[in-house]
Amino acid sequence: MGVAEISKQNGFTQDRIKGNLARLPHSPGVYLLRDNRNRVIYIGKAAALSSRVRSYFHSAQGRGAKLRSLVPKIADFEVIKTATEAEAFILEDTLIKRYQPRFNIRLRDDKRYPYLKITDETFPRVVIVRRRAADGGRYFGPYTNVKAMRATLKLAQRLFPIRTCNLKLPLKEPRRPCLNYYIERCSAPCASLITPAEYAETIDRAVMFFEGRISGLIKKLQTAMHQAAATKRYEQAAKLRDQITALGHTLQRQSLVLPDRVDRDAIGIAIAETRACAEVFFIRDGRVVDRKTFFLRTPNGPEVSEALSAFLPQYYNQATTVPKEVLLPAEPADAEGLAKWLSSIRGDRVRIKAPKRGEKRRIVKLAMENASYSLKAERVNDTLRAEATQTLSELAAALSLSSFPERIEAFDISNLQGQQATGSMIVFQGGKPHPNAYRRFKVRLPGTPNDYAMTSEILRRRFRRGLAELNDPSLSRGRFLPFPDLILIDGGKGQLNAVLSVLEGLNLDGINTIGLAKRHEDVFLPGQSEPVHLPRTSKALLLLRRIRDEAHRAAISYHRRLRHRHTLSSELDRIKGIGPKRRQVLLEHLGSVDRVRHASIEELAALPKIPRSLAKRIHESMHPED
Repeated sequence: MGVAEISKQNGFTQDRIKGNLARLPHSPGVYLLRDNRNRVIYIGKAAALSSRVRSYFHSAQGRGAKLRSLVPKIADFEVIKTATEAEAFILEDTLIKRYQPRFNIRLRDDKRYPYLKITDETFPRVVIVRRRAADGGRYFGPYTNVKAMRATLKLAQRLFPIRTCNLKLPLKEPRRPCLNYYIERCSAPCASLITPAEYAETIDRAVMFFEGRISGLIKKLQTAMHQAAATKRYEQAAKLRDQITALGHTLQRQSLVLPDRVDRDAIGIAIAETRACAEVFFIRDGRVVDRKTFFLRTPNGPEVSEALSAFLPQYYNQATTVPKEVLLPAEPADAEGLAKWLSSIRGDRVRIKAPKRGEKRRIVKLAMENASYSLKAERVNDTLRAEATQTLSELAAALSLSSFPERIEAFDISNLQGQQATGSMIVFQGGKPHPNAYRRFKVRLPGTPNDYAMTSEILRRRFRRGLAELNDPSLSRGRFLPFPDLILIDGGKGQLNAVLSVLEGLNLDGINTIGLAKRHEDVFLPGQSEPVHLPRTSKALLLLRRIRDEAHRAAISYHRRLRHRHTLSSELDRIKGIGPKRRQVLLEHLGSVDRVRHASIEELAALPKIPRSLAKRIHESMHPED
């Protein structure tokens, strides 16, 4: 298909297309292809715009499936010149994120993966953030596995005494260290117990840990340990020894894959029709220290080299480090341009290789196998999501709900003869638990509370807070928004009517509400005298039972916790000098009788409002046999 055919099909004259092609610059840049509705359907980059854009209007012979589908839809195009090819990589990624063109291979998830950030302060902290900013901080990531990221942060906090508080340091007047200092989780810069230079050394070690340079870090700590022992700082030497031991265990779990110490990323990719998975292995000091998984949308089933050409700019544009060498299963068509761009980011030469044999090929093959496994697992997850949607649709149809129950909230009460009454609100989103949205309530009602009154109380508080947030979003961070599509209450007509009364009193309508009675698993609906009997094998009923049972578990769990803390309060009340405020301090910082009992006098004295004399009295009261 030539220029004339494209122009005729899309309603544009041959002269216009030819005129635009004649004005194309020979410089690097980005081009945007549009359809006859002026929508951007593809974005590409080029070292020379003139030759690259013209190639779309040459003979159709030899075109792949993607071009055979794309080219007939081109009605117009525009180009953006850049000073260098490296700038074109960055601009292309930015425009793909903005326009989401249908023919581009792009990262499937539009969510922002988190980073670990070392703040730019005299005494820095390590925090979790969602965005990178030019604020002087050091960033590590992005982390596609949040659970693994938190485990890494937890280990770093145990190994390196970096502060976690939000104090503006240094303080004008030193203060008494907090509990973290006494359990060796902070070096107490607030108390001037460490200099900025000493603290900076701790930060440098944490940086090496986050970068995966475990072998180099161990050697550095061994040198510091020997120096401390030589100068008779035996306590410091012992701490360094413990750090070395912990890091040694981490090193043992990392397999040695390459004998040299060149920083490398090995990338594997698997493609299945309209989706793909890229697996990035991070090799530092010859060992695989981490891996990350990314899913991509891939129209028209591209070749591996084409998928890599699309993935690499999108990934490294958000990555915090660029290695010395990138190992790939196939060489992208624009490998030379990619290498120059990555070199400009790193500030040193970066090599892109597609090894054919040896250990490097083996590690790339391993990345490919992991990518294939992750892609298959994701397809299973897609199937599960489809099944959840089917179950929710079945539920909506069976109960004649007015809206699709994407968000379901369930409430339950737990109490022991009216004492320490608690309520739980649990949330299922898309048929799955959403624990971050769970909420707990202490029920405080005058007189002798009953289930109906307690149910009404927690429902009223939940929706009042939600309405307050709607009227003034600054009140909180959406702790009680959005409202549910369906409310599930544990009980029959009585509990259901209590809920309906609350909603009516707050002028809330349009929220589906049902009750699920335990005895026969009957479902009660508003305005209906007889319950709905769902088949025992119904997936909709199984989901309702699961949600009801989760709400019951959450309520009982919170109730037991409050009873446990009440027991602790009773035991503390017998100690002279402990009133409500000091008891609250002990509850907030320690939380259990065992932790108070095992706390040393120094740890107790480190707590706010607990002088050393009282700490000694608490310790003696908890250890009368001593």
